Amino acid sequence: MNGKRTGHQQSRREFLGSAAAGTAVMTFGATAPEVLCQAAAASPHDERVLVVVEMAGGNDGLNSVVPHSDDGYRQARPQIGIKKSDTLAVTDRIGLHPSLRGFADLLEQDSFAVIQGVGYENPNRSHFESMDIWHSCQRKGGPRQDGWIGRYLEAARLQDLGDPSALHLGHENQPFALTSRDIRVPSIQSMEQFRLRSGDSPASGQAIRELANLSRPSGNDLLGFVQTSTSSAIAASERMESAGMKYKPSESYPTSGLGKKLETVAKLIAAGLQTKVYYVRIDGFDTHANQPDAHNALLREVSEAVSTLVRDVDSHGDGDRVLVMCFSEFGRRVAENASDGTDHGTAGPVFVAGNKVKAGLIGDHPSLANLENGDLKHHTDFRQVYAAVLQDWLSCASESVLFGKYQPVQLLNV
Repeated sequence: MNGKRTGHQQSRREFLGSAAAGTAVMTFGATAPEVLCQAAAASPHDERVLVVVEMAGGNDGLNSVVPHSDDGYRQARPQIGIKKSDTLAVTDRIGLHPSLRGFADLLEQDSFAVIQGVGYENPNRSHFESMDIWHSCQRKGGPRQDGWIGRYLEAARLQDLGDPSALHLGHENQPFALTSRDIRVPSIQSMEQFRLRSGDSPASGQAIRELANLSRPSGNDLLGFVQTSTSSAIAASERMESAGMKYKPSESYPTSGLGKKLETVAKLIAAGLQTKVYYVRIDGFDTHANQPDAHNALLREVSEAVSTLVRDVDSHGDGDRVLVMCFSEFGRRVAENASDGTDHGTAGPVFVAGNKVKAGLIGDHPSLANLENGDLKHHTDFRQVYAAVLQDWLSCASESVLFGKYQPVQLLNV
């Protein structure tokens, strides 16, 4: 357009007014404004991606990574303990829960690792407080204004990406880890929500595109923001719809909730989004009673969904640029309770998967002979795991993000 107005062209003011008053809206689910950001950055296929899986409720690490040959383990868990013959062998003294077959297969392919004994000093056994500590890297009493991933997005200056710098997939409230003072992170529930919507009128969609292409006087920062943001959002939306039509998984994903979320993540990665972090959550790990059956199902859901994702992105040529990290806010007590369950504990394992992980067990299994008030003692601070993810995987200095200097865990072959 040359800036001259014809009878068929609206002024910018008229367009904005009519769009506000009418039904033509551009949304990505319920969070449209959060993905309106400017374009920048290198080819997305040169960039690394982090997928975070939050195992909410406090995963029982002792029955996930099982010290089956330890006398203390057998004595503490006469009812719910897992026999050596039922575990998936890692070493002669350690085995994976039998429901973690997907992780065991990745381990055989050198694409899975367990970071053992992860926790923090003076552990808190409240779900909410402990998760807030993991999310913010701060104790209660200090100002919690943002989360560790949100601070990473700011430190890496990812607000200028043409696509969302991070995405949360799920119905629940957005995890605090993604909170940032300057960068909005969208939450979506499904691939169908992440698309351009323009009401029932085809003319509305065309009008939105015309707004993005209007020439504007210099110095009009507001209109410039709207136009640039609209162009970026349209491009992202169209890429999403294209991805949904063209993407074919290399194998069937589980039909579980987590399986569907991770299939969506795979579609977005295959579409070439510049998004750096994907965050998903699975609930139910607070196994106070009747633990065996519930824990079996939960671990199977995580293992099958994550292993399928790792194999799928690899088959699409993105295996070397995707890292998956699975964590829980704490482990469980060493001794089983009277309800065939376990109560809130402290240290537990963190799982990592991807082509570039240093496969196997990282760190020693916490001692069952040297407990603290019936709980395992941690030997690896969770911020050491974050430091490795930030520095070695995402190439971002970690000290300012983590509010301190932490020695990175050696979890990657990079």
